[in-house]
Amino acid sequence: MPLRRRNPPNRAAIIRRDKTAMQIDSIIFDLDGTLWDSVDEVILTWNRVLARYPGLRGPIDRAEQESLMGLQMDEIARRLFPSESPERQAALMEECVQEENRYLYLHGGRLYPDVERTLTALHARYPLYIISNCQSGYIESFLHAHHLSDCFDGFLCFGDTGLSKGENIRKLISDKRLLQPVYIGDTLGDQESADFAGIPFIFASYGFGKPDHYAGIIRRFSDLAQWV
Repeated sequence: MPLRRRNPPNRAAIIRRDKTAMQIDSIIFDLDGTLWDSVDEVILTWNRVLARYPGLRGPIDRAEQESLMGLQMDEIARRLFPSESPERQAALMEECVQEENRYLYLHGGRLYPDVERTLTALHARYPLYIISNCQSGYIESFLHAHHLSDCFDGFLCFGDTGLSKGENIRKLISDKRLLQPVYIGDTLGDQESADFAGIPFIFASYGFGKPDHYAGIIRRFSDLAQWV
């Protein structure tokens, strides 16, 4: 996805959980559990693949799928197919995610309420980015299905770089010369990634997980409208 040049935004003061001010000039988002919920669509497509291999394992349900959200794809493969060789795990995972990408590109998932409206307002003021542990093509499917490409200035993911989420956050900050970014996500892994990169973590409490600590919290996506 091409990155667009933008004029430097006016920095805004956001109130931390401890009531101190936090200056921001750019926003980096997690995807699953923060911008959308694609769990049902992922279950549908992965179970289609599993049905091609009778006896491999039972179907995936929502509880299991939610427990996998936010993990890197190689770790998901190990958990789904623990008895298979690493090579077989990778091949099965690739088949699953390709089926998933094709479906999501056409049908999308479930956007959280007010995502499009809030992103449009935020993007008028800040550069916006996505960093996810997902496979290549997943973010592109999200952007295409929900017509949100114009709201973002770039993205990185594990599937494209082979880097952890924290490493990708650091890479983005360096590549784009971001000065005071924040990372918005919903899991302990998101919080640890923000900590690794040395930037504040904003907890999306409506998502899938629970962090140990956070600088700020949103209880619905539209809470971000106060930053405009």
